[in-house]
Amino acid sequence: MGEYRVFVRRSVAKDLECIPKRDLKRILERIRLLAQEPRPPGHEKLAGEDRYRIRQGDCRIVHSVQDEDRSIWIVKVGHRRDIYDRLT
Repeated sequence: MGEYRVFVRRSVAKDLECIPKRDLKRILERIRLLAQEPRPPGHEKLAGEDRYRIRQGDCRIVHSVQDEDRSIWIVKVGHRRDIYDRLT
């Protein structure tokens, strides 16, 4: 199994500005690791969507996986209390 390419939506850059610096490094590392394992242990599929979420502390990373072209799109990053309300 080869590596996947990770792409980030433009809106995620804005999301990352709101993340505390102490958590940001761990979140970016978690995103980087998705290239080797797009569905890591502890991931969950979101109901009614082709998206997954992984936990990193109080934050959630929502991503979609395209196996046919071996790519991952980071869709949203945010605090667990409001991440699901803002999904588009």
